Amino acid sequence: MNAVGVAQPRIEGRAKVTGAARYAADVPVPGMAFGAVVLATVSRGRVRDIDVSAVQDMPGVLGVIDHRNAPRLDPKAGGFFGPDGQLQLLQDEVIPFAGRPVALVVAETLELAQAAAEALPVTYDEEPHDTGFTADHPAGRPAVTLFDEPVNVGDMEAELAASSVVIDERYRTPEEHCSAMEPHSATAWWEGERLEAVDSNQGPFTVAVTLATLFSLSPDQVHIRTEHVGGGFGSKGLCGPQLILAAMAGLLFGRPVRVTLTRAQVFLATAMRPATDQLIRIGADADGRLRAIWHEPAFEISPLAEYIEGCTELTKTLYAARAIRTRLTAVPLDILPPYSMRGPGATPGSFALESAMDELAERLGMDPLELRLRNEPVAGPVSGLPFSSRNLVACLREGARRFGWDTRDHRPRLRREGALLVGTGLAASSFSAGAFPSSATITAETDGTFTVAIGATDLGTGARTALTAIAADALKVGTERIRLRISDSGLGPVWSAGGSRGTTSWAWAIVEAAEKLRGQGYGGTVTADTTRSLGDLPSRERHAYSAVFAEVTVGPMTGEVRVRRLLGMFAVGRVVNPLMARSQVVGGMIGGLSMALHEEGVRDPISGRHVNADFAGYHIAAHADVPDIEADFVPDYEPRHSHGRQGRR
Repeated sequence: MNAVGVAQPRIEGRAKVTGAARYAADVPVPGMAFGAVVLATVSRGRVRDIDVSAVQDMPGVLGVIDHRNAPRLDPKAGGFFGPDGQLQLLQDEVIPFAGRPVALVVAETLELAQAAAEALPVTYDEEPHDTGFTADHPAGRPAVTLFDEPVNVGDMEAELAASSVVIDERYRTPEEHCSAMEPHSATAWWEGERLEAVDSNQGPFTVAVTLATLFSLSPDQVHIRTEHVGGGFGSKGLCGPQLILAAMAGLLFGRPVRVTLTRAQVFLATAMRPATDQLIRIGADADGRLRAIWHEPAFEISPLAEYIEGCTELTKTLYAARAIRTRLTAVPLDILPPYSMRGPGATPGSFALESAMDELAERLGMDPLELRLRNEPVAGPVSGLPFSSRNLVACLREGARRFGWDTRDHRPRLRREGALLVGTGLAASSFSAGAFPSSATITAETDGTFTVAIGATDLGTGARTALTAIAADALKVGTERIRLRISDSGLGPVWSAGGSRGTTSWAWAIVEAAEKLRGQGYGGTVTADTTRSLGDLPSRERHAYSAVFAEVTVGPMTGEVRVRRLLGMFAVGRVVNPLMARSQVVGGMIGGLSMALHEEGVRDPISGRHVNADFAGYHIAAHADVPDIEADFVPDYEPRHSHGRQGRR
């Protein structure tokens, strides 16, 4: 009766390691045809002609869909940020970025479809493009303020003037790609006016609603299943091109059609993290007390869709300062619309803020750990709201103890081993936590088991295992009596797997449903929706926290960087499954290492096209790059959250 907090191997683990688990491209569908996508090769322009006759008579080819015969889509379809032009595939001849789908070739087999797609002649009228991102770009404009509003607290100019030390720095991050191992794949077919699909995505209910809007259907006419997902990191949070094109093809050809993007197409046609250029200024007294933090990031965006790379989230919450000013600038360019990638906004924003704090510590001659401890706030530095819980100091102190921080000399370029410089450093971080409305249904079966149905998605993070434990404890039974149904849009409205709010949101709904069922004597079926209970929560600053310590060597002559060891301490609420949770935070640390040392989407300055749209040119951290990593959790409990979870996927 105490499954939460116990390390358990994932329920589907054996199926995955034996190959029995079926991903979107593995699910058999009778009578299936295959679609191969053709992408635009120019960064801006128009399609002059697509010579369908050149491939129409090739063996096995069923037909070609392009802007001349594609079903019409509703232009109002979108997401958090409003209508999204990225969803309007094959609706006209306009090319807004290199990698935009311009045609889908459908054939009896995947090989035949791909061969015909490669042979399909497409000609363009190319137009001048602009893919050159700079913070002072003349097209730059204030970013929308949906969840990262500009702030101006205190007298910035006066506090900077009164500061003993002022650092003024600029930090840039490149475009980055989500790089999930499983390519995007979908199979769609129509049963009368009902659209059925198997898709790889992070939220089948949300994606089904978007798809219904696109095809002018009611939500109950669209049914999407997502059995297993081989990673997403944000790129599968949208209604992807593979699903839209498969639905079009299923409608036009009257049979199921599977569309699976190639690795290059995943890079060129699905979401990425935008490049950023961040100005940051920090003023402090001689004793390290912060007077002012001024943070002005710019990020690239596409005119097709709004998006916010909220780089200033940490600036508003992490450290106490008398004056804080932030402003976000969006720079529209002829690029693929960016979208959320793991730690959206917070990742590049944290890099800038923490790098600037280290620069300040060096100027002050102060230990970077002490500088951070000295500026711990007692309430939200901008909001003034109390923290629901705040255990950053515990992360910093325990991490420093385990790392042996007090044995280091914090001054730079003093420690050597032969020709190598040896350095140690730390970074603090936070990420907003909470829950979004979700629903769950529990049925008490006649054999003494309980069927728990919730439209959650398991990205490979172990959601099945975590939710089974949560349901078992909430119902006060063993996990063997829980039958979990997830990954189906027909299971009701639910938050997607993203924003580090999946487990928290789903758990809340399951616990409320369990309480209802227990209240009626464990009989029948109950459904809970958390919209009201979440709305009743008091206003608080809600965040998860971490402190990561690193030891690194650098070759001054070669510039080669090697990470020797990483240690991370995390405060993320009550940990549901320590085994899986550790896997997640270690993965995050490896992702940070990979971002720092390798990952960079590179564009040709003349053509504007990506030149490294594959794993040969876009490097990610390999085993040889990753040292032994130590990661652990500090006690952290949020009494107002179901089971005390701050927000682990």
